[in-house]
Amino acid sequence: MVVRILPPVQIIKDMTKVFNYISESFEELKSNVTWPEWSEVQRYTIIVALFSIIFALATWGVDELFTKAISGFFNLLK
Repeated sequence: MVVRILPPVQIIKDMTKVFNYISESFEELKSNVTWPEWSEVQRYTIIVALFSIIFALATWGVDELFTKAISGFFNLLK
């Protein structure tokens, strides 16, 4: 088994690439992305929260239904 150790210059070049990528990403987020208005963010947050609650209740309901169905099935087998 051979372990290859990169020379320090190569590590610095790689770290420079990572730093440039991160700084360019932040610059693009600041200049090129259209951010929504705060009221729109609040409205969408409420919509997502309501649908999450409805979906959780529906999942709970189906789970309860299957629990009762499987319990009934195993009670018939006794």
